Amino acid sequence: MTGTDVRKETEDSGPGGYAAARLRLLTEGARSGPPRRTALAELTDGWLARLFTAAAERLPQKGGGHREGGLDGVSLVAVGGYGRGELSPRSDLDLVLLHDGSDPGAVAALADRLWYPVWDLGLALDHSVRTPAEARRTAGEDLKVHLGLLDARHLAGDAGLTAGLRTAALADWRNQAPKRLPELQELCADRAARQGELQYLLEPDLKEARGGLRDATALRAVAASWLADAPREGLADARRRLLDVRDALHLATGRATDRLALQEQDQVAAELGLLDADALLRQVYEAARVIAYASDVTWREVGRVLRSRAVRPRLRAMLGGGRPVAERSPLAEGVVEQDGEVVLARTARPERDPVLPLRAAAAAAQAGLPLSLHAVRRLAAAVRPLPTPWPAEAREQLVTLLGSGRPTVDVWEALEAEGLITRLLPDWERVRCRPQRNAVHLWTVDRHLIETAVRASELTRRVSRPDLLLVAALLHDIGKGWPGDHSLAGEIIAKDVAARIGFDRADVAVLSALVRHHLLLIESATRRDLDDPATVRSVAEAVGTHSTLELLHALTEADALATGPAAWSSWRGSLVADLVRRVSALLAGDAPDEPEPAAPTAEQERLAIEAHRTGGPVLALRAQTEPVPDEEQPGDPEPLGVELLIAVPDQPGVLPAVAGVLAVHRLTVRTAELRALRLPDDVDDEGRLLLLNWRVAAEYGSLPQATRLRADLVRALDGSLDIAGRLAERDAAYPRRRGWTAPPPRVTVAPAASHHATVIEVRAQDAPGLLHRIGTALEKAGVRVRSMHVSTLGSNAVDAFYVTTGAGDPLPGGDATSTARALEETLRG
Repeated sequence: MTGTDVRKETEDSGPGGYAAARLRLLTEGARSGPPRRTALAELTDGWLARLFTAAAERLPQKGGGHREGGLDGVSLVAVGGYGRGELSPRSDLDLVLLHDGSDPGAVAALADRLWYPVWDLGLALDHSVRTPAEARRTAGEDLKVHLGLLDARHLAGDAGLTAGLRTAALADWRNQAPKRLPELQELCADRAARQGELQYLLEPDLKEARGGLRDATALRAVAASWLADAPREGLADARRRLLDVRDALHLATGRATDRLALQEQDQVAAELGLLDADALLRQVYEAARVIAYASDVTWREVGRVLRSRAVRPRLRAMLGGGRPVAERSPLAEGVVEQDGEVVLARTARPERDPVLPLRAAAAAAQAGLPLSLHAVRRLAAAVRPLPTPWPAEAREQLVTLLGSGRPTVDVWEALEAEGLITRLLPDWERVRCRPQRNAVHLWTVDRHLIETAVRASELTRRVSRPDLLLVAALLHDIGKGWPGDHSLAGEIIAKDVAARIGFDRADVAVLSALVRHHLLLIESATRRDLDDPATVRSVAEAVGTHSTLELLHALTEADALATGPAAWSSWRGSLVADLVRRVSALLAGDAPDEPEPAAPTAEQERLAIEAHRTGGPVLALRAQTEPVPDEEQPGDPEPLGVELLIAVPDQPGVLPAVAGVLAVHRLTVRTAELRALRLPDDVDDEGRLLLLNWRVAAEYGSLPQATRLRADLVRALDGSLDIAGRLAERDAAYPRRRGWTAPPPRVTVAPAASHHATVIEVRAQDAPGLLHRIGTALEKAGVRVRSMHVSTLGSNAVDAFYVTTGAGDPLPGGDATSTARALEETLRG
């Protein structure tokens, strides 16, 4: 039978009426969330039941005529999400046509009459035709099929057939749980490795990522096994919130997608009545965190039960059939280890011991063990608030927890899941689950703070006050929950928190200074001229003492390492270390000398003489590497880029020409310096020579040959190479993110940053040829670039240009402002 025949025979089942009713339901604003999903499932149930009945009655009998009583031994079953009655606007219809095997031909004809109308409406359909025995056999071979059958729901036909399959599938699941649950856990782990953590992703998959809807379904399956159960508090609400977001995503995109892309987030937020995309992500992250934590606890309990079952027969034989007593090992006052978890001792009295949560957490992290769910809930229910200021033991236990390394993360999450963290540190609520819309950051604000503490725990041997380092790591971005400069807001919060947890006045001052200046070293090292005494003096004035400088150095490294791979490298580390060395010398009383022009190296001098002789640019490329400071790979070199030396007779347009040629060859500039060079006295020098010492790296692939770079540079300087046109062609070929607009560039003059030049800072979206455009604009403004310091973090470029007048003096105030304004207008255009 053709699809046309099927459609004609099923017209009276009302697909057109169903489509109209479905459209009304999805477009009416009064109903959303669970009521709409339930109504959509009920509407679909009724349509499919009528379709089934009409199709079954029209099936021909073997002896001729139609089957007036329908078809016996056949039922239509909803499974999976549809079986649970959870239909999102673009959800698949998961259906099984179940039959007893008595009339396969009639069942095949019935299937045609069922599936074609569904396809005609453009609905996604996941379908199968099986006997109960086939369904059970397939479930035994395919875990996903078995999970779908656990939610089997009767739609039409022989209800007894459906009930029998559901009962058998559930019995099989419980009987096979010791084998199938580890398989399910492995499936969840593999999916998490592929999709990442829902609670940290800027464009998460609501279904597949860890903490998403798939994991929520897995927890239902574990509960159905009767082997273990998930923490139920908040779980249903978390699942509902993710389903609501998926509904809004389907309506916003008109597609069956679970990926919450950046360009759709504002529309989805509006659909849900939320303030903005950040509020949406925070809601998603909070739901994912509940599900992820419940998954951790559940799988830990599954493992414990399965281990116990494996050991129990041997213990019973050894103990003569008696019940074994769980061993309890003391860890701290009121805290013991039992069966691989940290639990409260029988004598513990949380209602009389306000330090117990921190003591238990510190003991668990030190031992590398999870905190028992029962223990955390008992603490949350019974413990009294800590006095203000905290007793010394509470502060010490917090420092111990923060200094325990990687185990701190899981213990902190356990405390946070039951609300204990915000009770200890009320300011934590503003950064909890707060997204960071910067590709450099891997984590939400709160997780980044814990990651920084973990990284700082590895650096405590470098500082004289590890406790201040660890607490500063925990608090350094606490101001991101408030408007304005997070360093300034954080300084105020850090003062309050440090005093509340019991630090004395001097330590409070140090902690607040660390939070206020936690970006000082990295920004100064990568955006300022370290040979300029003003740079060193400004940093020294901010830090004040050797001990604070020591702490700030360690905090800077921990913060960058906890941010992501793009935020730290051996090159950045060497710049920060150089700055710290200079500031330390100044704090010791060794004032920095006024910079003398550095004598050229032999290679620089050779290039300069060659450029003078030929009247054109001469260049050399030289790779730079240094050992990676990694204990596991102590001797592996890490590329710092390639040193590019260029000597060229002084002439207009050198900076934009060099930057443009490098952009054309897809070379990223990490650092750059441009200065005039005096030739030896025995060389007849009637003009100036410029020496450019840059460090570059290939975006991908191998480096271009020096001869090609020189040839293109010659053409760029004489105007025969259309750099702007070449870059425009490439820019036009770059894929654009639909609906996404980069923040506008910002150009400012840094006050008092140097006594020898004016420092102009540029913050902009990184793009091919950005330095070329900046150099061209500065050239048009009639200023000279003495040096520049570039830094690219993810998609953001943060560059500082030391510029002077033609006479080599800093720009007058008005000229500096107008130059910055003109540059910003150029970059906006």
